[in-house]
Amino acid sequence: QVTLVESGGGLVQAGGSLRLSCAVSGRTFSSYAMHWFRQAPGKEREFVAAIRWSGVTTNYADSVKGRFTISRDNAKNTVYLQMNSLKPEDTAVYFCAARALGTIATVPNGLSYWGKGTLVTVSS
Repeated sequence: QVTLVESGGGLVQAGGSLRLSCAVSGRTFSSYAMHWFRQAPGKEREFVAAIRWSGVTTNYADSVKGRFTISRDNAKNTVYLQMNSLKPEDTAVYFCAARALGTIATVPNGLSYWGKGTLVTVSS
């Protein structure tokens, strides 16, 4: 059984920063490709960022490139999303997800496990 628990969401002003964390249970965490998706009210869930098991290969949505950074600590079974220069359009529920195959997927159907999400609200 694999569980993912996100934390770190909250209310921040535009231009501010937040750091999301995702704690993962499971002995094979280090082999998973870890992802962050987000879903704004009335919109579909969209890809934000992902990182492969080694931590070397990453992928970002164009809308967050240069502002968000994904990282992982395999010793702590945790993945992070550092979000800087936040904009009101970043407001969404942010979900952590894992892909057991180890490769990166940019669509929700490709993910094996999901957390319940953490709300990020960016005020203007």
